[in-house]
Amino acid sequence: MTTFGVSNLVALLRAAAVSAAAIYAGGTASAADYDPGAMITVGSMAEPLTFDSSIGVQGIQQAFYGNVYEALFQLTDAGDVVKQLARDFTISEDRKTYTFTLQPDVLFHSGEPLTAADVKFSIERIRAEESKSARKRSLSSITSIETPDDSTVVITISEPSISLPYNLSYIFIVNDSAGDLSSTADGTGPYYLDSFRRGASVVLKPFADYWGDAPTNGGVTFSYFSDPTAMNNALLTGAIDISTEVGSPDALLQFANNPNFTIAEGTSTSREVFSLNVSVEPFSDKRVRKAISRAINKPRLLNAVWGDHGTLIGSFVPPTDPWFVDLNAVDAYDPESAKALMEEAGYKDGFKMQLETPNVEPHQIVAQILQRDLAEIGIDLSINLITPNEWFTKVYKARDFQGTLITHVNHRDIGFYGNPDFYFGYNNPEVVKLIADSETMATEAEQIEKLTQANKLIAEDAAGVWLFLNPIILVSSSNVTGYPRNALNSQFFAYDIKKAK
Repeated sequence: MTTFGVSNLVALLRAAAVSAAAIYAGGTASAADYDPGAMITVGSMAEPLTFDSSIGVQGIQQAFYGNVYEALFQLTDAGDVVKQLARDFTISEDRKTYTFTLQPDVLFHSGEPLTAADVKFSIERIRAEESKSARKRSLSSITSIETPDDSTVVITISEPSISLPYNLSYIFIVNDSAGDLSSTADGTGPYYLDSFRRGASVVLKPFADYWGDAPTNGGVTFSYFSDPTAMNNALLTGAIDISTEVGSPDALLQFANNPNFTIAEGTSTSREVFSLNVSVEPFSDKRVRKAISRAINKPRLLNAVWGDHGTLIGSFVPPTDPWFVDLNAVDAYDPESAKALMEEAGYKDGFKMQLETPNVEPHQIVAQILQRDLAEIGIDLSINLITPNEWFTKVYKARDFQGTLITHVNHRDIGFYGNPDFYFGYNNPEVVKLIADSETMATEAEQIEKLTQANKLIAEDAAGVWLFLNPIILVSSSNVTGYPRNALNSQFFAYDIKKAK
């Protein structure tokens, strides 16, 4: 795609989006209209780096959550938290003890029955000292997990946690005797892992002894691409049925007004984030961070990448979170004030910095635009292209970076800014306290009030540069329906997908 050549496409894309908005991706196919044995092929650019859910990276969430693995609760495509492996639960009067009763007759794909011991094991592996899970901190209030019988789990917490059911929706329940789960899987979901070809595909097949409703298809193949053009070509030639992402608005032109394809646009939690390592100089200086944010022309950047799609939000919090506030006015584009802040911070002549950029779009084009904008205030930005796996090792685990581009996809993840040990090193005691206190609130309204305050403080601190909210645009063959639209946390439930006969 061209860097700034999309403005002439706005009218056509808007028309396509309006048409797509009227089409529910779920479709209306009746039982007689679809083939229950049809294999569905899903094109994706998010290949799992590992099958170990404790890592929590995008690829495993997309292919495995709700499909291969299940949790006590499920976060639906609409953003609701509903009971899944938990048939029922009660909360003690002091709100510190949760008692869960498990669904009966649930089997792992290995044939072993689900027991309370598996649930305990699954939660404790995320809470373990050696765990690298981004969700580890959200379970820190748990003081004990008891299993009085095979179908009952009792969780005691040190203080009330209004988000506990929500946080548990992230915990894949795994077989406690499964062993190494980095390249194998043993879940309770409607599909089992049939095969995996590194760099190519994950194949899931329906599990005959699934405790719930059977899938409406004969299985799903997640076919992986490193180039969005190749994925689009695969859709055009019928090699795949669904493309989970569109790399640019230009790509939509070949599908718009074509009766063989359906375009569906959902609600995204996918944010393009320019993260700074706040724990190192000069980014530990708030004035430098604010200068960087003000130097970037975010509306122009969004238009360059997505044309008439995507949203500016001004913070880390997407509009689907209850504590969202439009904070675009905070550190909006203002290069003159950015230069003044740089001089005030002692960097009148600027400085050099390196940006670690995953070698997939839109990061590469975004990096080039950042390079140009930051040069206007004296920052010499060099771009280091790395693989997603290198990003995880170098940036997320080792925190060996100055700045990085990454897509944060998680729903309700403001808690990352309440964790000073998270990869961007932000540590504001007031924010830490607000986020911690929000968990102990008795009502959702009180929780929202605390987290809204935290959101505003994080934005005022310029703890990162939140460039834009990516759109979720899916393109499918017109004979395929029932796929999810919103992809919250990158999840992609495949079990309701139907393919016409």
